[in-house]
Amino acid sequence: MSEHTQQKLSKQQQKSQETKERIFRAAKEILKKKGYDALSIKNICEEAGVSNGSFYHHFKTKDDLLSYYIEEQPSVSTDYSEIPQNADDAKRTVILVYLNYVKYCEELGVPFMANYYTPKNQALNPVSRTKRPYPIVTVTTYLEKALKAGTIKISLTLEEISTDIRMLVIGNVFEWCLRNGKTDFTGNMERSLGKYLDSVIQ
Repeated sequence: MSEHTQQKLSKQQQKSQETKERIFRAAKEILKKKGYDALSIKNICEEAGVSNGSFYHHFKTKDDLLSYYIEEQPSVSTDYSEIPQNADDAKRTVILVYLNYVKYCEELGVPFMANYYTPKNQALNPVSRTKRPYPIVTVTTYLEKALKAGTIKISLTLEEISTDIRMLVIGNVFEWCLRNGKTDFTGNMERSLGKYLDSVIQ
């Protein structure tokens, strides 16, 4: 491949990324101002200044678009992805993943998160969600590796733990949104996850 072709591909990829981000920013604005019910593909395209074809080139559905926000999360340190030395190490790593998520939720703000966490948003459905780096996927993979390495033991199945963690996190996000951000989001997440993990991971 020639240098010119490589540069051309790089520009195309950059343009594609810029379009995806513009579409996502438009969706965030609509969610903040008007809520989930106003989040139609037509409205998103108008807000972003792109065509329907451009939208479908990057996303399958509006819920697929919403799940894209996960990709923008601040990355978790690679140190946290290593196999834990013991149960305490594993539990602390899981908590750190979600404290990272708390920071990102705070950056997006209550209006976005309040409208994102709705039963209508199929991006939240573990059965139909797209293959993106959701925190629960990161955590489940991490715990699975620790189990195989024999550094932790669990009192429930991995699927049950994954479901419980997901519900705990959603509850914490909902409480934060319900109180319009006026709650100890970080402290509540750390405390509730810590107590739960102490009961299922040894």
